[in-house]
Amino acid sequence: MGSCCGNNCAVEQLRERQRGTLKAVLAINAVMFFVIAGAAFYGRSTALLSDSLDNLGDALTYGLSLYVVSQGNLAKAKVALFKGGLIFIGACVVLTQIIQKLLVPVLPAYEIMSIFSVAGLIANALCLFLLWKHRNEDINMSSVWECSRNDIASNLSVLLAAAAVWFFESGWPDIIIASCLVILLLNSSFRVINSALKELRT
Repeated sequence: MGSCCGNNCAVEQLRERQRGTLKAVLAINAVMFFVIAGAAFYGRSTALLSDSLDNLGDALTYGLSLYVVSQGNLAKAKVALFKGGLIFIGACVVLTQIIQKLLVPVLPAYEIMSIFSVAGLIANALCLFLLWKHRNEDINMSSVWECSRNDIASNLSVLLAAAAVWFFESGWPDIIIASCLVILLLNSSFRVINSALKELRT
């Protein structure tokens, strides 16, 4: 009986730690979405827009993850499936921007891209650090970790795009990097959806 109580207490403590971490990363990503989205439109950067959409998707993801922390595996799997769908939608939005840039070419502001991608990198590195200890706890936290890891790759890609835009004085690097990010997002989306479907089947 004492052991059972101990197990229940341990589970509740784990859930409380998860809630605390998710609240922190939710706040960080909500703020960074507005900051980087504004910078993306001002700097005319598709790669930076992709970066901001990652933050929006993550904020929604963390909010949903927070909601299902204390629920069962079925609810967590359903939310993970929804997260995969959000990542897929984000990829489609960036792809639409890429097509628009191909039809109407513009030169992005590499200074804006550089400054705000570094800011995003710092914010996402903090989120990744906070989520590290939770990455293998359950499918809910595992999918959250997946989203956060994508953000680091996205930030580094935007930095690379900014350097290439400056060096070549062309908008093509922004389009190429954004295209790579679309592939990354689609791959991540399919991986999260596949894991969620496996969990639902079992």
